[in-house]
Amino acid sequence: MPAPETPDPLIAVPLTRRRFLGIGCTTLSGSLVAGIAPGVMGAGAQSVQKEAYPVVDVVAVDGLKEDAPVAFTYPDSSSPAVVVRLRQPAASGIGPDNAIVAYSTLCTHKGCPVAYRPERKLLICPCHWSSFDPAKSGQMVIGQGSQALPQIALRLNGKMVQATGVSGLIYGRETNIL
Repeated sequence: MPAPETPDPLIAVPLTRRRFLGIGCTTLSGSLVAGIAPGVMGAGAQSVQKEAYPVVDVVAVDGLKEDAPVAFTYPDSSSPAVVVRLRQPAASGIGPDNAIVAYSTLCTHKGCPVAYRPERKLLICPCHWSSFDPAKSGQMVIGQGSQALPQIALRLNGKMVQATGVSGLIYGRETNIL
């Protein structure tokens, strides 16, 4: 009995829609596994580290007047931020009446510097007028910002307001800790 012929790999096989989708799915699956596997598997795995934010003294509680923003930088010198004592309690606020909050001042739309406007009780970007509510976790109220402003986590240490972290990604960064 003669041996069965093996197909010649150099002869073109017609590319059907089913075959095209199969090749695409296999390629995509392989790419995903190759990207994820080093972080999941044992030997040679890359460890995923939680960002370690510095603890920074921002301002004394007594130095914060209602609706009078105080500028500072956090988590590094190239990250402008603002702390403000609102007239009402705020989400994740600290201090008297939970009214002290802080945010990155880089707009989530194009990175322009937002400023607190006490008459509107909003952080407003002068470039495209995106407006963010500091009492509601920096939620965007109107405009072209893509998400809420990154909120700076605060705590009280005696009478000192300290920055301890950031929730959300600061505009223009892949990670908040450089």
